[in-house]
Amino acid sequence: MPDPGLALEVLALLTAVAFAAGFLDAIAGGGGLITVPALLIAGVPPVQAIATNKLQGTFGVLSSTATFLRAGAIDKRLVLPLAGAAFGGGVAGAVVATLAPVGVLRTIIPFILIAIAIYMLLTPKFGDADAKSRLSPPAFAGSVGATIGIYDGVFGPGAGTFYLIGLILLCGFPLLKATAHTKLMNAASNLGALGFFLSAGHVLIVPGLAMGVAAAAGAYIGARTGLKHGARLIRPLVILVSLAMALRLLLDPLHPLAGAVRGALGF
Repeated sequence: MPDPGLALEVLALLTAVAFAAGFLDAIAGGGGLITVPALLIAGVPPVQAIATNKLQGTFGVLSSTATFLRAGAIDKRLVLPLAGAAFGGGVAGAVVATLAPVGVLRTIIPFILIAIAIYMLLTPKFGDADAKSRLSPPAFAGSVGATIGIYDGVFGPGAGTFYLIGLILLCGFPLLKATAHTKLMNAASNLGALGFFLSAGHVLIVPGLAMGVAAAAGAYIGARTGLKHGARLIRPLVILVSLAMALRLLLDPLHPLAGAVRGALGF
């Protein structure tokens, strides 16, 4: 399907949004919280907005992954099992997207994100150092990692946060190490889903590439910032992004509680 005729000023605004989203996503995830609504406001149909977001977002997570890899924050021995499982999950998720119970996911995911934010808020030492490992990284990849990859292909919001929490709680990774490996897995599941969306003709190439270049630049700066400041920056951003994603999903008109939430907030 051809790209819609986006005005140059609209495309410029989308690239600026993608830069900011790439920066945020490299540190705490949640970049799609910014870019998907921006694409929808620009007049891009929903399916194409989600697919195009996978293209631009892939640039961002590949950039941050490469930055963490060059800095030695990613264990090269884990690249294949973690990325392979997430990639396969992303492909599977995109393929079954039309059959998956997205309505159920839309209902429950905000509450999971709120629970994660509260848990991290109440455990200030969470992820400060290596913890007891309950699963080996390959076992995590083949079970939990692949499942999150499927979720990323089907729906997406919060996938990076779920990878992060899983790597900390189940593999015993400290926060910065978990963040670095989260970017690797996020890049892989994005690539898997993107491959399907490209083959189905849902991706808008010109806006996606323009936004992708900006997202890659933002992600590089974000990853360097995360490496410099570590957990004292990552933890509060993960909490804020998790709550922001939860609120955004609860305010979505398709969420069954949207009316009540909007009324409580005076919208």
